[in-house]
Amino acid sequence: MKKPRLLPVLALAACLAAGTADAACQVQYKAKRDNPLKLDFGTASLPDEACGSKDAAAAALAPQLAAKGWTLLAIVSIVPGG
Repeated sequence: MKKPRLLPVLALAACLAAGTADAACQVQYKAKRDNPLKLDFGTASLPDEACGSKDAAAAALAPQLAAKGWTLLAIVSIVPGG
């Protein structure tokens, strides 16, 4: 007897779509943490209102990083469609 394989594929697709539905863009950023110094090049998903400029993206991302102990150094790029 064949097992249906469509259901797990659809469930996975729904989970992936739900995770990115609120992201209007992906930003690449540089950040640092002191004592000891650590540098990071990362990506983050941001909502639509933060995707218009690097300044808007920085204003939205900096508090998120600060809550984790990181200081935003620069927004490198903004990629629409998160």
